[in-house]
Amino acid sequence: MQKCGMLNMLQRRWPWVLAWCLITALGCMLLGRIALLQLREAFETDMRIAHRLLSQRVVQHDAVMATLALLQPQRDASQSAQPEQRLGSVYPQILSVQRRDSGTSWPQDSLRLAEEKSRQSHHAELADVDFNTGRYQLVLGADPTSHALLIDLRSTVPWSEWPMQPEQSPVRVSLDYGGQSFLLQPGHLAGTGWRFDFHKHLATDSQPFDVVALRQVGWPELPWGEMLAWAALVAALLGAWMAVLRQRTARRRAEELLRLGQVARLNSLGELAAGMAHELNQPLTAVLANTQAASRLLDEDPPELGTARVAMTQAVEQARRASGVVGRLRRVIEQPELAGEVRPVLLQETVRNALYLLEPEFRRRNVMLPEIESDGQPGAVLADPVALEQVIHNLLMNALQSLEQVAAPQRQLTLTLREDSHHGILSLRDSGPGIPPELLARIFEPFFTTRTGGLGLGLSLCETLVSNMGGTLSAHNITPQGAEFRLSLPLAATSAGATP
Repeated sequence: MQKCGMLNMLQRRWPWVLAWCLITALGCMLLGRIALLQLREAFETDMRIAHRLLSQRVVQHDAVMATLALLQPQRDASQSAQPEQRLGSVYPQILSVQRRDSGTSWPQDSLRLAEEKSRQSHHAELADVDFNTGRYQLVLGADPTSHALLIDLRSTVPWSEWPMQPEQSPVRVSLDYGGQSFLLQPGHLAGTGWRFDFHKHLATDSQPFDVVALRQVGWPELPWGEMLAWAALVAALLGAWMAVLRQRTARRRAEELLRLGQVARLNSLGELAAGMAHELNQPLTAVLANTQAASRLLDEDPPELGTARVAMTQAVEQARRASGVVGRLRRVIEQPELAGEVRPVLLQETVRNALYLLEPEFRRRNVMLPEIESDGQPGAVLADPVALEQVIHNLLMNALQSLEQVAAPQRQLTLTLREDSHHGILSLRDSGPGIPPELLARIFEPFFTTRTGGLGLGLSLCETLVSNMGGTLSAHNITPQGAEFRLSLPLAATSAGATP
């Protein structure tokens, strides 16, 4: 039974759990998306800055070469060194400067070929690019003197202005050229995750290096704290909303039960009053008959008994008055003109509504809420909706009270709906102790009860209400134990077809 209770609780709460999962998942996806967009934006911003800084440095190399070509210092035998050799003190990335004057030749063929290309392209050209050592030479052909710079790649990077921390940054940055790659920043790449790429040429034709960057965002970098906070917030909001709905449902259920209780009390009072009227009407009729007979006898002897005749006439009038009062009371109780209208009612919906109202009672008594078994979709029956709801409510409560007399694991209630050719039939089977055979015939008698403190009007009232709606209510025991109450009401279509 504890497992059944847990199952019922899960069945009631799984839509809320599903809603929490969906809303939390959507919110976490949005938070993750925002975080990834922010990381990508920061990555692209840093790489644009890095590309601009590197472009400025290589353009600076072009400017140095152009300046050397314009100055064209004259060779002076008295000078031990040329002025361009002092460039290294101003530009640390320029390791050395070579020159070729007219009538001389370069010490390497690569420099000669680069000079020839430079004269054709009219800008500096690369020579001896070796990314393994991180160095390359830049040659500019000019007359009468050509120059070649030996440049160190790592020193070219303006680390003081670099937008990232080279040792801690997760971004891998390299310069690529002709299948060679020089690593500027190693980065810390995650094994799996989201990949950001950056690829752009430096802003010069003389040094056509590609700035290539890679950033991988791993799962640990997602905003898990914000996601957990979002999940907790959604859970709190859904919990609060569920509590509000639960209170509202409990209030509506209490109002419905109060209404049914008021109707039940009024019907019980009507049943009681009708029974009293029936019981009082017979003796009053006898008094009326006797007093009328006595009056006729007294009329045979008028000289002596005039006063007695007047008294007996008054008795007759009082008896008629009492009979009239009782009759008026019965008519007021019955109130046929105020009775609920009999109309087509879906029996299955009425049963579901009664189960909904009694759901707390089922949980309190450790009885699993039953499913409604039916063959197809039952049709509508002719009934007073309020009276029918009260009848089913009373039958369910009667079954719950019976189930309390057996152990919790044995408590079972089965509801079955079916149709025959003219009636819709509801069967309620419980696994309680059943009805003692000697009392089965009296189960629907007014004021007869086997329950301590009971008035014995519940089942009697149910039978009266069902009979007034043109139906029948019966009870019998089932094997191996338990009782079955069978409610039969005319089908709306059959009754409508039978109406002339």
